Amino acid sequence: MAQKYPIKGDESIMAPKAHGTVAAPLQSNLRYGVDPATADRVCCFNRHYAEHAGYFLETDWEKTVKDAKEPVTYYDPADGKPLFIAPKNRSFADFLKESKAHGWPSFRDDEVVWENVRCLDNGEAVSLAGTHLGHNLPDKKGNRYCINLVSCAGNPAEDAPKE
Repeated sequence: MAQKYPIKGDESIMAPKAHGTVAAPLQSNLRYGVDPATADRVCCFNRHYAEHAGYFLETDWEKTVKDAKEPVTYYDPADGKPLFIAPKNRSFADFLKESKAHGWPSFRDDEVVWENVRCLDNGEAVSLAGTHLGHNLPDKKGNRYCINLVSCAGNPAEDAPKE
C-alpha cells in the first residue's frame, strides 16, 4: 500500500519566477519579528540552505504562540496561504521540545496543510507558490518536516500588508 504522505510535487513548482522561485516579493511585516532579508534569501533565492539552527528561538515566536488556546496557523510569506497548523495530536510542550531538539520548527504529517505544500523527490518541502520551506527528515515517529520559521511567518492572505 502506498504511503499517503508526503504529497509529492515536481521541480516545476520551484522554476524561476519574477522574484526567485516566487512571483513577487514577500509580504512586508512578517510575523514573529523575523528578519525580512533572511526571509527573502531563504524563501525565494535558495534551494538547499536554511536559517541558522535555533533562529526561531531568537524571535518572538515562542512568546507569541505558547499560550494559544487553539493550534496556530502558519502562513506562506509569499501568498498568505496556510502551510501548517500546530500543534495537532500533541501538546505545545511536545511540539516545542521536538523543535528545540532539531533546531527548527518540526511539523508532522497531520499538521501540514497539504492543499498548499508539497515535497520534492530530494525531500525539499515547498509551497505551491514556490517558497522553500525546509526538508522532510523522517525519524522513527514518521515524517518530520524541519521548517524555517521565516518560511512560515507570513500573514493570512486577507490580512497581509500590501507593498
